Amino acid sequence: MPATEPSIPTLAAIEPRPDREHFLISDLCAEFGVTARALRFYEDEGLIAPKRKGLARIYSHRDRARLAWILRGKRVGFSLAEIREMIDLYDIGDDRRVQRQVTILRCRERIEKLEEQKQDIDAAIDELQQFVDLIEGLPHSATDKRN
Repeated sequence: MPATEPSIPTLAAIEPRPDREHFLISDLCAEFGVTARALRFYEDEGLIAPKRKGLARIYSHRDRARLAWILRGKRVGFSLAEIREMIDLYDIGDDRRVQRQVTILRCRERIEKLEEQKQDIDAAIDELQQFVDLIEGLPHSATDKRN
């Protein structure tokens, strides 16, 4: 039986975990399907900030929520700098008003860019299909008949 990969929850699907006070690196790796190396990288980048207990990293609910933002942002093509900008706005103390505005703006810009790329891809596919149709419609040469 093939191993199944954990599904990466979408931001909306991140349920609060009142049953937990904190999370270990193995907990977040399993929940989000990421490696410990990836979590350490996000820590080095200042995107998450687990506390330390000896050599163990102890992740908070805030770290867990930020990780969900990071992974969703990466999936849709945001740079780490853009992700950092959006998640850091959570802390400015305005009931997340600016964070929402900036995130909506960045998402709309990303949608526009993806729509343009989609049109370019569709045009390239059409052109390639026309080329294939043209080549398939050419008469076979004498050398083709010998093979």
